[in-house]
Amino acid sequence: MAKILATEIRAGNLIELDKRIWRVLKSHHVHVGGRGGAYMQLEIKDIESGQKRNERLSTDDRVERPFIDRRTMTYSYQDGTSYVFMDNETYEQITLGADFLEGQSDYLLPSMEVEINFHNERPIGIQLPTSVVLEVVETEPGIKNATATTSFKPARLETGITVQVPPFVGTGEKIRVSTDDGSYIERA
Repeated sequence: MAKILATEIRAGNLIELDKRIWRVLKSHHVHVGGRGGAYMQLEIKDIESGQKRNERLSTDDRVERPFIDRRTMTYSYQDGTSYVFMDNETYEQITLGADFLEGQSDYLLPSMEVEINFHNERPIGIQLPTSVVLEVVETEPGIKNATATTSFKPARLETGITVQVPPFVGTGEKIRVSTDDGSYIERA
């Protein structure tokens, strides 16, 4: 098994803590000014029992990554509350439930390549690209010649999620969104 630095942990990663395998649901780098040091705040879920917990790791801590089989797969379509993926090498299809994706389904677009992790031939996690390009389908009208300010407005995207965007972003534009925290990155 390989050890990785705590700052390299991202949502969707699998880590080993306390002799159990956990899937990272949320990962936040927190830096406290002054004397407080930086740390990683993680929300993790045990892949066997489904138990969730929060974990705080120092930025220089190292954690084990379990041996897993990573397969590149293409998202095909949604079937009710299930999502169908096709293996890019064998062309076999697997179906994963919405509860398995833990909110990551908000960033899935047809024909998107994702990495699905398998442990003992069982799917245990999905890793999305770090960002995705989505189209704004509904937002307040854009303000001409507006610059990036501290004010943001809500925008509903093509997958149904709502993201806070700068005032100059309008309906029909494509934007890049972080899959870690769902934040606006830039126009695409």
